[in-house]
Order: sequence, then structure tokens, then C-alpha cells
Amino acid sequence: MITSENALLLGSILLFVSIIAGKTGYKFGVPTLLLFLIVGMIFGSDGIGLQFHNAAEAQSIGMVALSVILFSGGMDTRYSAIRPVIFPGIMLSTLGVMLTALLTGLFIWWLSGLSWTNIHFGLAASLLLASTMSSTDSASVFAILRSQKMELQHNLRPMLELESGSNDPMAYMLTLVLLQCLSSAGMSAGEVVWMFLIQMAVGGILGYVIGRIAVVALNRLNIDNHALYPILLLSFVFFTFSFTQLLHGNGYLAVYIAGMTVGNAPICHRREIATFMDGLTWLFQIIMFLCLGLLVNPHELVDVAAVASLIAVFLIVAARPLSVFLCLLPFRRVNLPSRTLVSWVGLRGAVPIIFATYPVVAQIEGANIIFNIVFFITIISLIVQGTSISFVARALGLSAPLEKSGNEFGVELPEELGSDLNEIILSAGHLAHGNTLKDQILPAGMLVIMVKRGEKYLVPDGKLPLLPGDRLLLLTPKSENAAAKPEDVTPKPEDAAGKP
Repeated sequence: MITSENALLLGSILLFVSIIAGKTGYKFGVPTLLLFLIVGMIFGSDGIGLQFHNAAEAQSIGMVALSVILFSGGMDTRYSAIRPVIFPGIMLSTLGVMLTALLTGLFIWWLSGLSWTNIHFGLAASLLLASTMSSTDSASVFAILRSQKMELQHNLRPMLELESGSNDPMAYMLTLVLLQCLSSAGMSAGEVVWMFLIQMAVGGILGYVIGRIAVVALNRLNIDNHALYPILLLSFVFFTFSFTQLLHGNGYLAVYIAGMTVGNAPICHRREIATFMDGLTWLFQIIMFLCLGLLVNPHELVDVAAVASLIAVFLIVAARPLSVFLCLLPFRRVNLPSRTLVSWVGLRGAVPIIFATYPVVAQIEGANIIFNIVFFITIISLIVQGTSISFVARALGLSAPLEKSGNEFGVELPEELGSDLNEIILSAGHLAHGNTLKDQILPAGMLVIMVKRGEKYLVPDGKLPLLPGDRLLLLTPKSENAAAKPEDVTPKPEDAAGKP
């Protein structure tokens, strides 16, 4: 019997099992999002027996989750990082999605005409199936790229994150247009173009405007309880999506742009907000993938396994690479290895599955088959592509050491302070002529604010004895304006009497 208490009990168990499974899978390089999906399938109708078959509810949960995920991804996207790759990224997120949908749709249509296949889609239905999975999944790309212990050269990570964060609107629009074509109310070419322009223009403008309003609210509202600042921002996230949709704009594009606007502006309590949004993003990713895992009936996947595998192979090795290479033709600075890696990081995930619920909710003929094929292809993509990104990047010579972020002290400064935090580990040479701070020469503008010795944190003064291996936390002027660097810390020279 389903009661509120039972629902909470089952929900807590699902969350706990998902986190443990994700922790275990991370050690073996398995995408955690795939494991969340599998946990949902294990607890679903063909497993333990939880019954969840409401596609409309799953769609609503997915909308809420994607709003938070895209906003959080936008906050982590720096203008300085995407500026060199903004045009290739936009090309991939628009024309690339259309080409992927067209090529894959034609392949599905050709496949449907073969006598041995068990799918029989017309051209419009084939294009609809292809459109639902034509975009790369932002949740999967953000999670997998940021969990890899490596960095990508040639600004590839910003390009991939920009593409995955901004290509959902195009796939969403294609899905809606083809749903209209398959229903009684078709759409003319002019209506399609007008819908596209309205979706993109309204989504882009409202995303930026509401993002700027959110920045002003965060910095001007004097809230005594600092824990309420992340909640305030969350209200802007949901308002951005819903209000944009109300005005017939694209809510997914709006929340991503709003996230970038907020993330690239000076805001107070940034650290608390970032921690809150990161945790909330993971929570919604778990909930979304669990719900989608519960929604599917695994035994139905067997019937579409052969056809879905063929479509997945075509999508991975033909449609996606061809679309990427065509879109990046004008950009000669993007070399062949980079184009190859971009082609490989065509991850499918929750977004295609959520888009595949639209035909189910609209009761289009063959909608359940479309949903099962998309689900199966998503699993293949996460297994094949998700587990091999770091290997492919290394094989192509595009991996680089991951730059360390933050510091050992867990201390952050407000951006408006105009200073940086740096660290230095003391050696015997630093202490050759004295073991206190007053024996060291500190460049102008540099201040030692904390000392870490083993697991102990010490507040320094001029008399604190320093030891080799001590880690100093240094407050310095901003890097671009500062002549003072951590390596400039030197011991005081001895005078003629041999004293410091």
C-alpha cells in the first residue's frame, strides 16, 4: 500500500542505493548516471516491482530537473572560456542537431522498409524518433567531463559544454514540429520558421534579462539569513523556465543563458550558492534518472534491441561524426583530432528519454516503440561513449593534466576584494636564516594569513616558529596586476655580523 511514509522510505532507499552504486561505479570508470538509470530499472516493474508508468509525470520531473542542471551548467561556464569557441559551439548546437536528426531519420526510414525489421515508421515518424535523440545530453556531458581526472586541450571542454547546454532547444523544437505534423494540426514551413525565431529570441532575451535581475537581487537584498540566498536564486531558476515557456520562448535556452549571466557576474555568497547548486544538481540528476529507469519496462527492450543497436551504431559512427565535420568545416583552427573527439562525445542521456515521452503523452502511433528505442540507445551511448572519453582523448593526444582548483585551506575570497589566494610549501632554504615570518622577505602587497602543519591550522604572527613542509596561505594582489608571486618569498639576507 502506497502511503506518504512508504513513499519516503522507498525514496530514501533509492537515493542511498544510487549514491553507493555511483561511488562504486566511479572507481571502475562507469558513468554514474548510467548506474542511476540501472538502479531505477532494478527497482521497477520487471525488478523489485515498483510501478511507475506515468509518462506525463516523468516529463514534468524531467523539466524541473533539467532547469536546475542547465542553470548550474551555465553558472560554471565562463565567458572567457567559451569566447574563442562560441561560433563552432553554436554551429554544433543548431545546424549540427538538424543534420544529426535528418541523417538518422533517413536511416531509420530506410531501415523500416526492410522485411526483417520489426519497426514500420513513415518518414515523419522516423524523423520524430531521430529528433528526440538529436541533441547531446547536458546532464551526461557536464557530469562525465567534470568527473574525469583530466583536462582537454584547445578549449574543447568549453566547446562541448556550450554545445550540450545550448542544443536542447533545437531538438525540442524539432520534436514539437514533427509531433504537430503527425497530429491533425500540421504546420507550414512559415510557421516552423516563425516558431523557431520566437523560441530562440524570447528564450535568449528573457534568459539574459532575468539573469541580470537575479544578480541585482542577490547583491542588493540584505537578507540576514545567508542560507536563503541560494533559495532566492532557485526561485529565479524556476521563474525563468516557466515564464519563458508561458511567453512561447524556449525555457531550456533561457535557464542556461540566465545561469551564464549569473555565473559571470560578481555576486555575494558565491561559495554557498555554488555548493547548494552543485548538491541540488546531483539530487535532481539522481531523481530524474531513477524516474526514467522506473518508467521503462526492461522486457520490452528485448524486442527493439536489434534495431536500436543498428540505429545506435549509425548515430555514433556516421550521423554524429558527419554532422560535426560538416559544421566545423569553416573553422580551420579546429584540427582533426579535436573534431574526432567532439564527434565521439555525442552522449545521449536523460534529455532524449524525456523528449521521447512527448510522443507517448501525445498518444502518437508507435510512441511506446519510439520510447523503448531511445532508452536502449541511451544505454549504449553511456556504456560505449561515456566510459571511453578519457581513453579516446589520450589516444588523440588531447588530454592535459587537470589544473588544481581551490586551495588546501578551503578558503575563498569575495571577487570584489581584488586579491588572490596562493600557497607555498616552505623548504629548508626558506628557513636558512631564521624560522619565523619576520625573518622572511615578503613582496609588497603579500600577506600570510594562515599556516597548515600536517592536519593542524595555525594563525601566524611574527613569532610563530616555522618548519620545513609548512604550507602557507598567501593573500596577494590579483594575478594580472601583481608583481608579487609566492615564489618571491625569500629569507632575509644576513648582515655583516652574520645576523639576520
